[in-house]
Amino acid sequence: MAFDWFKRKAKNITTSTDEKKDVPKGLWHQTPSGKVVEHDELKRNNYVSPEDGFHVRIGSAEFFDILFDGGKFTELDANVESIDILNFKDTKPYKDRLKEVKAKTKLTDSIRNAVGTVKGTEMVVSCMDFAFIGGSLGSVMGEKIRRAIDYCIKHKLPYMIICQSGGARMQEATYSLMQLAKVQAKLAQLSEAGLLYIAYLCDPTFGGITASFAMTADIIMAEPGALIGFAGPRVIRETIGRDLPEGFQTSEFLQEKGFVDFIVKRTEIQDTVAKTVNLLAVKA
Repeated sequence: MAFDWFKRKAKNITTSTDEKKDVPKGLWHQTPSGKVVEHDELKRNNYVSPEDGFHVRIGSAEFFDILFDGGKFTELDANVESIDILNFKDTKPYKDRLKEVKAKTKLTDSIRNAVGTVKGTEMVVSCMDFAFIGGSLGSVMGEKIRRAIDYCIKHKLPYMIICQSGGARMQEATYSLMQLAKVQAKLAQLSEAGLLYIAYLCDPTFGGITASFAMTADIIMAEPGALIGFAGPRVIRETIGRDLPEGFQTSEFLQEKGFVDFIVKRTEIQDTVAKTVNLLAVKA
């Protein structure tokens, strides 16, 4: 028996498939609580949902636009990029993975350096991009941070790192882990020069980043609700054999335990950073 369920009976529908218009992607954003926010409204509110306060994950381009006066800055060390040091291969060759992510993100690695003014005060900001292999720490991130710190010391400027990372990059093995000591050594020089270092921890900040320079800043700020830790909650739960406290590894939980100094909304980050720098930074 034939059924006519899928036959078009109306003859006045004449729009061809090629002429049909889909709603452009990115015009709306849905938060985890189910709130739907128009993209333009979200952008005007520094990518924080006005409905529920959810901080949408953003990259260095958006952070620089939010932090620097008029969104104007000078990028430093833009030509430093990742290479396949070890000819590493997992599910695909590392060199192919790099080629794909560079083409997709238009970035050369998982961090960018910039210098500009924040409420009139000049400073250097390094911001991680989670879109580039999970914001992972590799040899380029360590080298870029080293160069940013040297620039700060030379020009007597305060320094800030915006952290959002899953940890060390496995495709670079020991080379990635060596960056932890390298960065800490440079931060010690920054401290000896009497220059301020601020860390701003975003969702997520994990692994070696948390175990080192994310937690050794003069002032540690964090976004509301950001997940911050070394190992994930499942691994910790299985290791200690106990249930974890409610809100474990959130920025609010870490502030309560003394690991984070301030919870700072992204809508207030420019003012808060400027006030902190003006209060604590050594004037040249």
